[in-house]
Amino acid sequence: MLRNVLHSVIPSAPNLRHICLVTGAKHYLGPFEVATRRMKSHPLEPPFTEDLPRLNMPNFYYTQEDILFEEVEKREGLTWSVHRPHLVFGFSPYSLMNVVGTLCVYAALCKHEGIPLLFPGTKDCWEGFSVASDADLIAEQQIWAAVDPRARNEAFNCSNGDVFKWKHLWKVLAERFGIEKYGFEEGGETVRLEEILKGKESVWEEIVKENQLRPTKLNEVAAWWIADVTFDIGAGMLVSMNKSKEYGFLGFRDSNKSFATWIDRLKHYKIVP
Repeated sequence: MLRNVLHSVIPSAPNLRHICLVTGAKHYLGPFEVATRRMKSHPLEPPFTEDLPRLNMPNFYYTQEDILFEEVEKREGLTWSVHRPHLVFGFSPYSLMNVVGTLCVYAALCKHEGIPLLFPGTKDCWEGFSVASDADLIAEQQIWAAVDPRARNEAFNCSNGDVFKWKHLWKVLAERFGIEKYGFEEGGETVRLEEILKGKESVWEEIVKENQLRPTKLNEVAAWWIADVTFDIGAGMLVSMNKSKEYGFLGFRDSNKSFATWIDRLKHYKIVP
């Protein structure tokens, strides 16, 4: 698909000067189905830097990069940049990989049914350090890379530049939805969101109707699998932003504020109550 796009765009856009490719942290972790197993059997050693060698396994991010490099070489003066965000905090209410939106739907269901907002991950994930990438920050880095000569033909990690703990974000989530009982259940069995919220389609319909939300179905606004995978991989998967800073990109976000901002955006547009 990427090759077809480049085959069409490059010849027909004589003023095209730069192409940004957005991949992600799976560049360092491998595909989701592999990353969770590797974390348990072969612990990784973050923070991840852009100069780390590729993993010895198939990875469509590597294929995309190779296609980009090959096609750009055919046109003199055309440059590229690769951007590797981590867990993205953003709006995108109908995305199949929207963690913020999915957690908001989970919180709304808990509030509606009067049950605690329990963290569906491990204690390590609850208390450990994690990183995220604000959607607007990712866009800012791409704009910078497109116009700053120092960023030409380089790959850059793109995280908020800080670390967060899910135990702190969970408080933000609970407060935004008016939930008093929330947290990590010590000694409790870890249950996946996909199992907790199975068969809740009719409950979501009630929530939409009662709160006059935009008409949506549960599977349109919540992707349980991406939240489950996020918590399965766990904490500690940190990336370094040193290269971006050294090359001149100094953008950053406060992850706690970023998380709250996107929750509020989803509420403003009546996706969640």
